Amino acid sequence: MMVAVAALAASLTASAQTPMMHIYPKTIKSGPFNTGHIQGIAVDTEKGYVYYSYTTILIKTDLQGNIIGSVTGLLGHLGDLDFNAKDGRVYGSLEYKNDAIGRGIVGGKMELQNAFYIAIFDVDRITRQGMSAERDGIMTTVFLPTVLNDYLATVECENGKWEHRLGCSGIDGVAFGPKFGKEGGKQMLTVAYGVYGDRKRTDNDYQVLLQYDVTKWKKYERTLSQHNMHSEGPAKPNAQYFAYTGNTTYGVQNLEYDDDLKVWWMAVYNGNKPEFPNYSLYAVDGTAKPTKQPLKGVPYIKEGNVVELWPYGLEHEATGIRGWMFGVGSTGIAYLGNGLYYFSHNHKTQDGLQGSNIRLHYFGGKDATQPFQQLK
Repeated sequence: MMVAVAALAASLTASAQTPMMHIYPKTIKSGPFNTGHIQGIAVDTEKGYVYYSYTTILIKTDLQGNIIGSVTGLLGHLGDLDFNAKDGRVYGSLEYKNDAIGRGIVGGKMELQNAFYIAIFDVDRITRQGMSAERDGIMTTVFLPTVLNDYLATVECENGKWEHRLGCSGIDGVAFGPKFGKEGGKQMLTVAYGVYGDRKRTDNDYQVLLQYDVTKWKKYERTLSQHNMHSEGPAKPNAQYFAYTGNTTYGVQNLEYDDDLKVWWMAVYNGNKPEFPNYSLYAVDGTAKPTKQPLKGVPYIKEGNVVELWPYGLEHEATGIRGWMFGVGSTGIAYLGNGLYYFSHNHKTQDGLQGSNIRLHYFGGKDATQPFQQLK
């Protein structure tokens, strides 16, 4: 794999006539927009469209960055995105929280109800700018009660009681891929928790990953009314998994599955607990069978399904945790196939507008200090 990808990267760099270059530009400029910062990206590699979440707006462009359409009117936090090739729709995490972040999104103009959804966009119908998330029939939502229950729960650890089971602050990273421990088969939607970065608690050192079979979700899908939030969704996920990385600031920001390497990339904001390496990028070995084991620092769960980190990258001697200090990924990753990825390089203008340059990268090898290199 490493040799093949290196050869591909060399050919792309050497020749502007390579067909792949015409399909995937080295840079796609996005924005700036008067909205929150970019949260995630998804690419339809067959039709050549890119989708961007800018917190409260979904934007659709072609591969040259020309805007095809947009979805507006969201009062919650639209996070990471992924394209489901099976049904041709884009899935994204959508949070509504009556906290400082949630109230900041709506400018304090309304009382928000705590709710966590997967937003599903019928992207073929996004044909113009300013389409309504509620009224134009292009977005449905599925409620995730497991997330809300963990968010609202109070738990007891060795050093006292804490709000938010497992440090759950909601959800962010989403990606399609097989069941953990499988190299193929049915594509499951994996949803990653946001995790609060409290340094004093012990139960927030895992990335929590829920897997759902979305082929059975039609019965739950509802058009969202943000003034009358629905609660239709699966009672529980098909499975729950835990990846031991040490605490991160707000958990997995972007999740992406590479079906060639068979790994799940997890881009995060660095954590602050000094006993951990606090990397910004981790990878879960998708082929390793999860094992049931006690969860470190989590006295209220007897055992959990723990997935293994990929045995590559920098190794933290004290904990054995592996990962990388990689500068981008937390605001968008999209795997394109053949070792190629788009990464979001977000920026902010002097007058507060938000944008990003989506740049083409290639996987540089399992033993590389930096796993991805930008194609220049």
